[in-house]
Amino acid sequence: MSSPLSHPNDPLHGVTLETVLRTVVDCHGWERMADQIPIRCFMFDPTIKSSLTFLRKTPWARKKLEDWYVYDITRGWLDGDSG
Repeated sequence: MSSPLSHPNDPLHGVTLETVLRTVVDCHGWERMADQIPIRCFMFDPTIKSSLTFLRKTPWARKKLEDWYVYDITRGWLDGDSG
């Protein structure tokens, strides 16, 4: 898998949804994620598995998570090589 930095126009290139989710959870935690993206799978008994299932079926929620990840990457708050 190539690094997202090798495609400067698409920081999500080569990054799986699971990697995005785990990176944001590790950086911000479930509570902050539930505050920013108020969906049940983040708010009540959150797990990676249940969140991935929901995010794969719900394009608007996935986009919010991916946009948050890209925002953090572009500001240098995440290294982009997690996972």
